[in-house]
Amino acid sequence: MSKSRKIVSLLLASALALSFVGCGSGSNTTSSAAPEGGDSAPASSDAGEATPTGDKVQLKLLHKWPDPETKGPFFDVVIANYEEANPNIDIVDEAVGDEPIKDKLRVLMGSNDRPDIFFSWSGEFANKFIAANAAYDLTPALEENDSEWKNSFMSAGLEPFAKDGKNYGIPLRIDPKYMIYHKSIFDQYGLTAPTTWDEFMNVCKTLKDNGVTPISFGDQYPWAACHYITGLNQQCVPQDVRMKDYTAETGEFTDPGYVTALQLFADLGPYFNEFPNSKSHDQARQTWAAGTEAMFYAEIEEFKQCDEANQTGLNDEWGFFPLPTVTDLKGEANYITGAPDGFMVSSTSTIPEEAIKFLKYITNMENQEFMVKTLAWPSPVIGATNESVAPTYIMEGMKRLEEADGMALWLDTDINAKISDVWLPGLQEILNGTITPEELMKKVQEMAAEVKGLAEAGQL
Repeated sequence: MSKSRKIVSLLLASALALSFVGCGSGSNTTSSAAPEGGDSAPASSDAGEATPTGDKVQLKLLHKWPDPETKGPFFDVVIANYEEANPNIDIVDEAVGDEPIKDKLRVLMGSNDRPDIFFSWSGEFANKFIAANAAYDLTPALEENDSEWKNSFMSAGLEPFAKDGKNYGIPLRIDPKYMIYHKSIFDQYGLTAPTTWDEFMNVCKTLKDNGVTPISFGDQYPWAACHYITGLNQQCVPQDVRMKDYTAETGEFTDPGYVTALQLFADLGPYFNEFPNSKSHDQARQTWAAGTEAMFYAEIEEFKQCDEANQTGLNDEWGFFPLPTVTDLKGEANYITGAPDGFMVSSTSTIPEEAIKFLKYITNMENQEFMVKTLAWPSPVIGATNESVAPTYIMEGMKRLEEADGMALWLDTDINAKISDVWLPGLQEILNGTITPEELMKKVQEMAAEVKGLAEAGQL
């Protein structure tokens, strides 16, 4: 067992073991009034005692969950409870969708109007804020009281937000990705969940030959395609080479495994629905839920929506499996595509102590269990994802992650944005047949050389 597997396995096992003890876009600003309806988050002493009223302190929070199914039942409730316990705090909550928040963050970080707390993916996406001195060093806060707060998290959640031995981000959730499928369709054609790429392609061919669309896929925003490439790169490129390439100062991307990964993705093209570049990921999920398309590559945070759309449980109608292992393996097979994501505190915040206090509150055990129960998001807090609050499919998804050697972080958040801005649109061209894998990787290599030069000149 590798060192990374031991870390993930031990800490995720702790989370699972504790469960048996004692048992896309838009923006929105919330008011401090408690939302109507829905469950109430449990009261917590971590919110602090009510403070005397007076001039209110405004705490600006920016995140990427504007949809009513997420924002209302969880964020609005937790914020309202926090404000009730802290009447001198007014949380200005802005929520912007998955794609627009990338541009919004770029603009805000170059302005004087930064939020005190802002959402961030882990990996290189977070590193760019660290490198720009835009992120507040949270290490002292995490290590207070014998590292009580730090030790509450799985290392798999904290480590992707760390750089040079310091922590700059707080994970809110862990988000692995799996291929989900309709059991009834598989049963109809005598199919079982594949474990190898050859088996996967045979499943796809069998389905298509019988008039069934094998995979529901929407790549209108090409991050959806890059999730496939994330896992394929992990398997097709040696780990040490990939890590070197994903670093701006040393990246070259000349290993032939990158072309292999792109070709494998291109080979899937005939098994996607028609015109995937004109369809959104959300539309693809809805089409899969309608039951006419067999498979859909889904983040575990989407399992709740998929399950509710089918009105059935995991063991009744649908199942899931990791991206199958490629035949000519050069990299690592036993990794799960996915990553933690969460929050960072702006280095220019005038109230970092208040920001940290709120982050401690939203990541305490009570609120993390409330998140798991309400949204079915796996928590990075040890013990918060347990069978008393988590659906069966979340427990099973976390068990699969526990058995993996590690997580392959989303490609578009794990490499420099300039390279990502070449690679991701190129995936759409691959699907359109207007560029070959070799031609796309040549463009990636050219941009990597440019990024390397900028890094050497200290201009990134």
